[in-house]
Amino acid sequence: MPANDTSFEVLLRSEQTADVLSQIRVTVPAGWAGPPLHHHDFDETFYILQGELTFQLDQEITTARPGQCVFAGRGRHHTLANLGSTPARYLLTCTPASFERYFDRLQAELTGTPAPPEAAGPFPESFVVGPQIGSRP
Repeated sequence: MPANDTSFEVLLRSEQTADVLSQIRVTVPAGWAGPPLHHHDFDETFYILQGELTFQLDQEITTARPGQCVFAGRGRHHTLANLGSTPARYLLTCTPASFERYFDRLQAELTGTPAPPEAAGPFPESFVVGPQIGSRP
């Protein structure tokens, strides 16, 4: 996917919140397949700003639109995708913080620019447990 169709902007970092939370503004293109079904040891809250996103939480699939929140608690199997025909934007809040470093590194890779120094720290591992939403028969 082209770098100009996807972006990650870290709004709050671990260092600013005493490791309590981090917040990232994410923009994804229409047809974005999203990550595979996964879980990890931190909570994620998704607040939809624009477009619509399809979420899978365990076996349940739901669609969220602007102004709606979706919560994926730590350990819960989840994924998301933009199955629509327009770009989507959302705020991602991670608790506790540190996963923003992953997005710093991903944004640097997409744009070919250096990641900020704060991105050098560790972040929690995610464990893949299934396919992307769009790859299901």
